Amino acid sequence: MSTVSTHVLDTVSGEPASGVRVRLEWAGGELGRGVTDGDGRIADFGIAELPAGTYRLVFETGRYLARDGGEPFFPEVIVTFTADGRRPKYHVPLLLSPFSYSTYRGS
Repeated sequence: MSTVSTHVLDTVSGEPASGVRVRLEWAGGELGRGVTDGDGRIADFGIAELPAGTYRLVFETGRYLARDGGEPFFPEVIVTFTADGRRPKYHVPLLLSPFSYSTYRGS
């Protein structure tokens, strides 16, 4: 059994990015969704098992990036990753700013 979590950080403010909608998808469609909490986290997408395969986290960043009246350059960020079906947890953080983003496999 594997779980997926994420954490979105606003690298301009140095604060968590709360209120970002995120979808977990695979080839068969959507598996789960959530909204980052006050700490910028989604701890659980509501799935009990993540078998081996390729998955996508779709971060709907446009609304968050437009909150100060700007026009977002990245209306969404898609992070594609593979799961081996053996690892118990996948944590995929997103570091976000108006004109760049970065991600990595967290712990």
